Amino acid sequence: MPSRRSALTLLAGAGAALALGTPAAGARPAHTRPFGRYGSPSRRLDALTLYVDPLGRGDHTDVASAVEAASGTGHTLVLAPGTYRGPVLVTAARAELTVIGASGDPRDTVIVHDNAAGTPRPDGSGPYGTSGSATVTVQAAGFTARDVTFANDWLRSDNPEYTGTQAVAIKVQGDRSAFHGCRFLGHQDTLYADSLALTAFARQYYRDCYVEGDVDFVFGRATAVFDRCHFRTLDRTDLAAAPYGFVFAPSTAGANPRGYLVLRSRVTSTAPDAYYKLARPWVPSSDPTAHPMLTVRDSHLGAGIDAVTPYGTMSAGFPWQDQRFAEYRNTGPGARVTVPGNRPQLTASEARAHTPADWLGDWRPRA
Repeated sequence: MPSRRSALTLLAGAGAALALGTPAAGARPAHTRPFGRYGSPSRRLDALTLYVDPLGRGDHTDVASAVEAASGTGHTLVLAPGTYRGPVLVTAARAELTVIGASGDPRDTVIVHDNAAGTPRPDGSGPYGTSGSATVTVQAAGFTARDVTFANDWLRSDNPEYTGTQAVAIKVQGDRSAFHGCRFLGHQDTLYADSLALTAFARQYYRDCYVEGDVDFVFGRATAVFDRCHFRTLDRTDLAAAPYGFVFAPSTAGANPRGYLVLRSRVTSTAPDAYYKLARPWVPSSDPTAHPMLTVRDSHLGAGIDAVTPYGTMSAGFPWQDQRFAEYRNTGPGARVTVPGNRPQLTASEARAHTPADWLGDWRPRA
């Protein structure tokens, strides 16, 4: 069985999830139109559209240079199927940037790199740290991505000497960030849904997305809605006993009335039954006043979630029971209420205030 890194390289754009050997259904051969219905450099949709193709048929062969060229507001990057390796930074100056996977299948278009928190920086200034490990960092407001895979294929098994094993696929900090039909692949700290500052309540919307990982693989302080998403917890060979990890680790600022909202979603697992917790609160040293918030409602929790004790505590002094964790009308073996004190439930009246409209306010993400 190849590692994620070797499988990504071998597939070269046919995609990646944990089922890494399966190419995307209907993937186009390399000689056909690489940008599909989105035009081409010779038939550009508009002056703000740039085309990216690793085989040289676009304006750029890598995503980082295309982002650099997309200065100002309102650009669109159309990515031909392929694997794009290397870190990408979308600065705040590149507002309203849209990134589209041209084939319509996120398995075809993969942005990936392999830094971890403990990876030494080339300039000798120390390790990258968690934020620095991100394959993609989005600081701009109004960022939208469609049908793209964001991945970090750094592996613990390849680097047993590392203590900083966080490896972020994407760090999203901008307000009004939307992801439709995207995939986020990694192990620890896969999707960092965050904000630019403690006082910035960045709104984010994830629709029909797939996220996989093991330890705290959806984390941060954003006001984030996960709608009809699939969260997949991974098996681990480096641990002999449960828990293997946690799906969510919100770090919502105390002043923020809304943290993570998960609805109409599902959690599945490749690990043994009950080897994962649903969540634990993250109260970072940079914000000891954080009051993490997570609502999971109308979702299916598979057998991989420990139904008896679904929540854990990350730091002494900040028990999960003191945080804003709640559930409502969930189904599945991982949602079974066996110890009521361990499964805080919203009332029907309370649930009416836990909706995407309440979370996103005056922002309505484009479908």
